[in-house]
Amino acid sequence: MDIINRIVAGYHDLMDNKSDQRVKDWFLMSSPFPTLCICLTYVFVVKVIGPQFMKNRKPFDLTRVLIWYNLFQVVFSAWLFYESVLSGWFWSHSFRCQPVDYSRTPHAMRTVAGCWWYYFSKFTEFFDTFFFILRKKFDHVSKLHVIHHGIMPMSVWFGVKFTPGGHSTFFGMLNTFVHIVMYSYYLLAALGPKVQKYLWWKKYITVIQMIQFVLVFLHAFQLLFIDCDYPRAFVWWIGMHAVLFYYLFSDFYKQAYLKKAKRAKAAENLIAEDKADSKDRVLPLLNGFSNGSTLGDVRQRVAGAVASQ
Repeated sequence: MDIINRIVAGYHDLMDNKSDQRVKDWFLMSSPFPTLCICLTYVFVVKVIGPQFMKNRKPFDLTRVLIWYNLFQVVFSAWLFYESVLSGWFWSHSFRCQPVDYSRTPHAMRTVAGCWWYYFSKFTEFFDTFFFILRKKFDHVSKLHVIHHGIMPMSVWFGVKFTPGGHSTFFGMLNTFVHIVMYSYYLLAALGPKVQKYLWWKKYITVIQMIQFVLVFLHAFQLLFIDCDYPRAFVWWIGMHAVLFYYLFSDFYKQAYLKKAKRAKAAENLIAEDKADSKDRVLPLLNGFSNGSTLGDVRQRVAGAVASQ
């Protein structure tokens, strides 16, 4: 019982005394449990309730909805990217070490607000999955997709709660830029076949995402080798997220593009070999016809050769 009491006391000390007091009364910021419940509910909905709901239903036509949704995400991501740059990236922040500004100056509070809106954006991205399910695109609801969307709100919550600003916002800045590109692609794809034929660059979105995680990994873990007034725990928190997501996205890239290309090439080779083999079988039959066989005999022999394959 004493152990439980110490755990509870430690939890309250962490949340009440060691967190950023500026956000303690903000929406969903007082405790991690509401966010955790939302994330778990999301997983349950997309893996159980959603597929069951759509089991005997036809896919919904969400073309117009997708156009407006993706347009919203492009604009929202662009605004978040603008806010991250305005907070200091590329002009006043250091890429080597950027401590968190815990003051209540207008600039610092604007940065904190930007971090909270970035956290909130992770909930809006749940609709990516909801729309897949309503359109019965169940193959799109992959392990990578669910893990990525399911844990991001919880991951970002800790950043907003303890370090809303400084070094960790580098990840948010990169991520919002990637989302501008990604949702622009989805927006164009939603416009229909006339535009889709120009969208040959889909796989490069995954490449950009992997590059993003490499940069985040390097940017975070450099603090293990230099002195910086930034919580070491969050260095590991951000860095290990980058490792996890790089692994998941690289595995997806291999499965979706590299192995798919190999299978397509193998299929082409098999078809070519099959055609060559068929030709080798048919030519002797045609030679037999030229040597005096009747046309009916040749047809029977060709049919027999084809049937034997």
